Amino acid sequence: MGSPEFAVPSLRVVAERCDLRVVVCQPDRPAGRGRKLTAPAVKAAAQAFGVPIEQPVKMRDGTLARTLAEHELDVVVVVAFGRILPPDILALPRYGCINVHGSLLPRWRGAAPIQRAVLAGDRETGVSIMAMDEGLDTGAVYCAAETPIDPYETSGELFERLAELGARTLDTVLASFPPASPPVAQDHERATHAPPLTKDEGHTTWDRPVRVLVDHVRGMDPWPVATAARGDERLKLFAARPSSWASTAAAPGTVLGVDEAGLHVLAQDGVVCIGELQPPGKRRMPATAYVAGKPFAPGETLGS
Repeated sequence: MGSPEFAVPSLRVVAERCDLRVVVCQPDRPAGRGRKLTAPAVKAAAQAFGVPIEQPVKMRDGTLARTLAEHELDVVVVVAFGRILPPDILALPRYGCINVHGSLLPRWRGAAPIQRAVLAGDRETGVSIMAMDEGLDTGAVYCAAETPIDPYETSGELFERLAELGARTLDTVLASFPPASPPVAQDHERATHAPPLTKDEGHTTWDRPVRVLVDHVRGMDPWPVATAARGDERLKLFAARPSSWASTAAAPGTVLGVDEAGLHVLAQDGVVCIGELQPPGKRRMPATAYVAGKPFAPGETLGS
C-alpha cells in the first residue's frame, strides 16, 4: 500500500522478496497546469507486475477489507500511502501491517517527517520499519537505519535518498519475516510531530538567524517553496547559503547586492545568500540573471 514516488523502491523490494498479491494506492487525481487525470507513481510502477491494483475512494466501508481478505495476506507493507488504515485492515494480515517511515522514530511522527527534519536543522535522520497500530506512527519498531543530513541538502534530495534507504532496510526485515525478536516499543515521551506543510509556511521571515533561513529555504524545496515579497511580486527562493558579506545596521530583509554566488540579504545575525530565484510565470534562474533584468535599488528590502 503506497502512492507517491517515495514508495516505488519499496514496491520493487516487495515484488522481488515476496509473493506480491495486490497493490493498493490512492485514486488517480488531476495534476499539472492542464489538470490531467494522473495515476500515482506506485500504480504506474505496479502495472509491470501484473497484480490487481486497488484504488479505494473510501477506507471505512468494509469494501477494501473484504477485497484484501480474498488474497490471504501474510503481511501488508505500507509506504506513504496517504490514508489512515481502519482497524479491519490493520487486523487482516496474518502478521499485521508494517510501515516504512521516513524518520528515526519516535522523532517526527506524522505526514511530513522528512521536511520537518530539514526545517529543524537536524544533522541526521533515517528510516524506521514499524509494526502499525491505530495510533499515528506509534507502533513498535522492527528496525531502523540512520543517515546524516548534508547542511545544504533539500527536502527533495533527502526524499530520494530515504526512499532507497527505506527499501534496503525493508528488504532486510522481509528477508527473515516475521523476525525471531519482537519489535521494540517507542519511547513516547521523546516523540515529536511532523504535520503536513502548508503553502503559507513558505513565506520567508528575514529577522531570523542565517542558519534558520538556510534551513527554511532547503526544507521548503520542492514544495511549497520558500518565497519573499518584492512589491506586488512574489519571488521563489532556492539554493540558500550563509554569505561571507559583512552585515550592516540596516533592517533584516535589506538587499546588500548580488554577485556570482547569489543575492545577499540581511538576516538577524548576518547575511544569507540566495543562489537562485524564480519570478512569477518564469523559470528558476541564477540570482544574477534575475537582477540583470530587474536590478534592486539601494536599500531595497524583501518582505515575507
